[in-house]
Amino acid sequence: MYPPPAPTVPRPVMCQDWRTLTFLHWRYPPQTVQELLPAGLEVETFDGDAWVGLIPFLMDRVRAPRLPSLPWLSRFPETNVRTYVRGPDGRTGIWFFSLDAARLPAVLSGRLGYGLPYQWSAMSVRGAGGAIAYHSRRRWPGPPGAHCDAQIELGDPFPQGELGPLDHFLTARFRLYSVFADRLVAADAEHPPWPLRHAWLGHLRHNLIEVAGLPTPRGRPLMHASDGVRVRIGMWRPVRAAAQPAVEQG
Repeated sequence: MYPPPAPTVPRPVMCQDWRTLTFLHWRYPPQTVQELLPAGLEVETFDGDAWVGLIPFLMDRVRAPRLPSLPWLSRFPETNVRTYVRGPDGRTGIWFFSLDAARLPAVLSGRLGYGLPYQWSAMSVRGAGGAIAYHSRRRWPGPPGAHCDAQIELGDPFPQGELGPLDHFLTARFRLYSVFADRLVAADAEHPPWPLRHAWLGHLRHNLIEVAGLPTPRGRPLMHASDGVRVRIGMWRPVRAAAQPAVEQG
């Protein structure tokens, strides 16, 4: 059911703001995406299609709980490539194929602390006159030719009641899956509903989806933009299969 209720993260390990964000999504055959997922995860579909997202945004006020954010270190662009999955626990969430970020300490923290495929990139996010320009060029660990350049034209907020089930399916996500120390883990992200607005593509040149091992996306993406939300990130926990109902013998 979408939108699902947001989880509560009473003891976050990290607080951050996700700002100036654009969702770009394309349909994919489910089996194409399933082949790239780890054991235990099943691609989640909508009307028979899997979806792959390219999500550029600005990470801001990154900090530990009850501590102030630090200049430079706590504000940087990020772009992720992701899909939507169901875990063996029966819950739904995000699987990241890649996450490009402009701060090396954040890249190392995400890789070492959560097992996420963070990449260090030269990046920028610039907004002016109702448009946003995103830029990234991968530095490490590579491949160095991975890049994304996009210009997004912003529209009005979605009116109350205009958003449908697919809009929520693609954006109302509060859980990430990862593989850490050879085991499937998950972490929750608590935040309010996205304040979504219309968006249109000015231009897009990228290869981040292909570098992740997927075919080149076809057609124009389905798009949403948002000014952002404040987020509380929980610690990862091992994922266990949902308990099966007992079968009576007789």
